[in-house]
Amino acid sequence: MKPLSILVAFLTLTLASAGVNAYPGMQPKTEKPQSSVDRITQLDEPFAIENVVFTDADGKELSVDSFKGKVVMINYWATWCPPCIREIPALKKLEQSVNDDDFVFLPVSIDLEGKAKVDQFLKDYQIGEFHSYYDPKQSSGSVFPLDVIPASFILNRKGELVAFARTYIEWDDPKALQLIQSYLNQK
Repeated sequence: MKPLSILVAFLTLTLASAGVNAYPGMQPKTEKPQSSVDRITQLDEPFAIENVVFTDADGKELSVDSFKGKVVMINYWATWCPPCIREIPALKKLEQSVNDDDFVFLPVSIDLEGKAKVDQFLKDYQIGEFHSYYDPKQSSGSVFPLDVIPASFILNRKGELVAFARTYIEWDDPKALQLIQSYLNQK
């Protein structure tokens, strides 16, 4: 091989390896998540949030502040979001598994058409016993980022944000139940 060819090959390999190391997302991950629950971000310190208001099936306004003293999980979803729809059965199982009066699960639809769209969707897909709340104007977006759904936010008994996930989670995984129980055990 010519010395110039060797030099070019060496420089190409050097630059390629430097480029891979320059961008953190390009390096191979050392740890692979064992479950989707590992994607939930747990905050080191609870984060105080502003009050969030949405409506129930009767159009009555509910505020997150009214649930202080309980652990609250808010899950933002929409009928046009395949991962959201895929999450529904697991969310229902989680809610049934927790079986604690101090746990409140609030699935909140951000469909622009509101209740009418959600009711028809639940009927069409035969999703029974899924009580949704509504935020068609996405007013919660001033507190919780709603640019990615499904998005779940867990609040402690003081109404402070303690964990969140802005992706699909397998909520029927035993690790999810353990996570919720850990917050319920904090008095």
